[in-house]
Amino acid sequence: AAGAIHDSNERCDAPKCMEETRVAVQEDIMSWIDAGDHDGQSKKIMWVTGPAGTGKTAILGTIADTCKKKGTLAASFFFSAFSGSVDRRTKRCLVSTLAFQLMGHGGSKGIREHILSSVAQDQGIVFTKNIEQQFNIMVLNPLLSMAQEHGSTSTRAAPHVIIIDGLDECDVEQYHREILSLLLLAATNPSFPFRILIASRPEVPIRDFFATDGKACTQELFLDDKYSPSADIALFYDAKFSIICRRFNINRRGMAG
Repeated sequence: AAGAIHDSNERCDAPKCMEETRVAVQEDIMSWIDAGDHDGQSKKIMWVTGPAGTGKTAILGTIADTCKKKGTLAASFFFSAFSGSVDRRTKRCLVSTLAFQLMGHGGSKGIREHILSSVAQDQGIVFTKNIEQQFNIMVLNPLLSMAQEHGSTSTRAAPHVIIIDGLDECDVEQYHREILSLLLLAATNPSFPFRILIASRPEVPIRDFFATDGKACTQELFLDDKYSPSADIALFYDAKFSIICRRFNINRRGMAG
């Protein structure tokens, strides 16, 4: 599902945070990502949540761009129920899309060869298996092989975060918990070096998962008034109004406040 990758052509018009907006929330997320294993936290998953319209996709898209520039993005998958290809609204291509991106990272020394070897050993039938088996074959087993061959330094040098946006837009509700269980399994595996950033609305199955199975491993970030959305909205409208004034040669100083 190439269209689900954060910088795909399919997402060329996807929302991003305007400059100088959502600064506090971006700083909180980036400090968690950049800490890696050095902060002693066991919480390798962050769940960014809030109602529709709170800017989750824009925030994660901006974070993905920032991490790619810094070399700390391992992979991304942006679900979408209403735009793009059908593969962006199903679990079917999630694991293969993540594995494809991991293969392209030079920082993950040897990961490409280990993934190809693991798939070959499975005689090419990996795509007929459930997503847990796919994840084991295309992600966890190659990472374990790398750690055994090169030592833990080979995985510690890898990019830091995998980003999953719009999980609630995956088309079958029961798949939400299946995907989350898979990601929790990965996050608690010693051979898995990445942090996992997830964004979704607080739908009941997702909220229940993070309140139970995923609680000990997850840091929740709720997009509420703490992050001053009204100030960001004011900045946004001020910037757009300035563009209109320049386009139509309007002098803002002479206008009423």
